[in-house]
Amino acid sequence: MDFAELQYAVVGRAAVLTIHRPERLNAWTPTLEAELRSAIRQANQDDGVRCAVLTGAGRAFCAGMDMQVLRAGQTNTRAPGASDEDAAQRYGYLWDFDKPLVAAINGATAGVGLCLALYCDLRYVAAGAKITAPYARRGLVAEHGMAWLLPRLIGPMHAADLLLSGRTILGEEAERMGLANLLPAEGFLNAVMQRVQEIATATSPRSIRIIKHQLRQARYQTLGQATRSADLEIAACRHTEDFKEGVQHFLEKRSPQFTGR
Repeated sequence: MDFAELQYAVVGRAAVLTIHRPERLNAWTPTLEAELRSAIRQANQDDGVRCAVLTGAGRAFCAGMDMQVLRAGQTNTRAPGASDEDAAQRYGYLWDFDKPLVAAINGATAGVGLCLALYCDLRYVAAGAKITAPYARRGLVAEHGMAWLLPRLIGPMHAADLLLSGRTILGEEAERMGLANLLPAEGFLNAVMQRVQEIATATSPRSIRIIKHQLRQARYQTLGQATRSADLEIAACRHTEDFKEGVQHFLEKRSPQFTGR
């Protein structure tokens, strides 16, 4: 599928989704919103894809909403297929993705760009990359569930610091906050891809899908509920082909051949 503002490629077992508006620092548009939703759906339906990476072209990840879009008053445009039944409204489809979704924050990230990264399962950030949530400095408020996500990822104090000040931090501080794992700027995407390919080739797709669900559900469960749910899932695992393969490849000291069954 061809996109206008997004590039989609499959590298090994990973889909690489690149926001491709480098001349505008990959600023967000309704077109991008629709294309990312479509690309995520495509990656989810492709059995050859085990992980997905979201990154940006050039020197930015996503520098927030395009100011031309803001001036034109188009910011309420909904992506085709968006609905109030999404887990988190507009970007709930990112959470609903069955496979590991990795944000490769290669450069400048602001506003909605940070939102996108927060909805990913893993975040890597290049050294020196600038990150900001500038809402209070624009007369806006935390959008798209950020006030819910951010405290759960980095704690209430760090979340309040970023949202109330609107200040800019670098990748190094982002790692100290627990927002993302830091990698050198040189060779950044290659380093991310090495980690992603390891996940894609060394883990069971079935296990990954269920673990992602466990991590989401645990936010709303007591310890007892989470434990009972885990006990049921473990019992089900013992009857799967992937469990048998997981034991067998370990005993035979070879690479696994998981099927997701």
